[in-house]
Amino acid sequence: MSEIKKISDHSYAAHCDDGRVYTLSSHVGNSVESAFVNFAGRQNWENWHQQVGGYRIVPYGPDNLLPSHLRNIVDENNLVPGIIERQIGLLFGQGVFLNRLVFRDGEISHEWTDDPEIREWLESWDHISYIKGCMTDYLHLKGFFNSVHLTRGHRIGREPRIAYLEHIPAKNARLEWTDTRRLADVRHIIVGDFENYCTTTGARAYPVYDRKNPGRYAVSASYNSTYSYARDFYSVPQFWGALRWIVRGSEIPLIFKYVTDNGLNLAYHIHSTSAYWDFRREALRNAHPDWSEAEVEKEIGQITKKLLDSMTEVLTGKENAGKFFHTIDIVDDMGHVTEWKIEAVDQKIKDFVDSQLKISEASVSAITSGMGLHPSLSNIMVNGKLASGSELLYAFKLYLHSDVEIASQTILEPLNQAIAFNFPGKDLRLAFYHKSIQSEEALTSSDRLKNQ
Repeated sequence: MSEIKKISDHSYAAHCDDGRVYTLSSHVGNSVESAFVNFAGRQNWENWHQQVGGYRIVPYGPDNLLPSHLRNIVDENNLVPGIIERQIGLLFGQGVFLNRLVFRDGEISHEWTDDPEIREWLESWDHISYIKGCMTDYLHLKGFFNSVHLTRGHRIGREPRIAYLEHIPAKNARLEWTDTRRLADVRHIIVGDFENYCTTTGARAYPVYDRKNPGRYAVSASYNSTYSYARDFYSVPQFWGALRWIVRGSEIPLIFKYVTDNGLNLAYHIHSTSAYWDFRREALRNAHPDWSEAEVEKEIGQITKKLLDSMTEVLTGKENAGKFFHTIDIVDDMGHVTEWKIEAVDQKIKDFVDSQLKISEASVSAITSGMGLHPSLSNIMVNGKLASGSELLYAFKLYLHSDVEIASQTILEPLNQAIAFNFPGKDLRLAFYHKSIQSEEALTSSDRLKNQ
């Protein structure tokens, strides 16, 4: 082995003396993200607090940088960003609209409606961007932060009213530590540039939003999440157990690129005999007795170049039919024949590619399972085939009945609390509207024309 080169965080290429290149991968890497994946999978980082900007906080990850690490891991993968974008589109549906629950004949349904007063308030600030920001964080982390801002009128004795809500990126917010280790006892949300240890922004504490008295604070903040089993404070993403597969799947394109760019891709191995070159040196010395050894070696170099060029033309030319290469075998003093050999090199590239593709297929299966979205809805090919229309329809119906409501309630709950506070008695809530989809067989001919 001549040398080992690092391809990525935990993949290496070993260059061997025979010209072959082997790739080596290890689950333990040297990067921060690799260390994070291996450490976070075994430890509960919520057992102790950290001190940042004069506040005791609950660390978000073993080094308090879980959102940033997840961002880097997800960005390098070719599947996860697209799956999350598809989840956002499926969850958002045709948009967010006001509705009330209606009970008829033992069935619960949404009665979609409009209210000019509530709509005017929503349109007075960018509520759609707020919802999309919260949704993005929730689908990455199963939780999100937001702040609630009151109108200025409460300062002069007017009835308090919520002016707007603002999404706080998860990388910029942390929970204040509480010795009771109960999320309900957290009193402040600490906001700052934690990715850079708050060195430039400092840290600012916002009181936790009071659901029983929304007008209590001029500005308050909250952490909204779906509980993760045995976690005291922060939730972890649904694909937490698939992180190693996400990292592994991201490595395969880098391995292919390295082998393509740096592999020798030898087709032939040419064996030349030392007796031949000794013979040529001796012939040069006899023909040029005034030459120094350096001049002899220089001429040997020129002979070698011409010889290899002619062999390259014979072995790699487009029209090789009828071409041949001639060498003279030499018999040494012991009667042994020394001869040239030209052997085809089996690089086993097919075996290498097949093994990497099998790993890639396993990572795709593990990632899609961990993301919790049916492959047909993710637009992922399974066994080289896309899902049929019926598979897509049933997968979508299953998604609407099982995956929408919890996420919808969690993401829109702060906004619905604000609507209930600002407009008491109206009994209206926001929800994501999803138009029902029917198979072509269930549609009339006129309905089919409308869908075209």
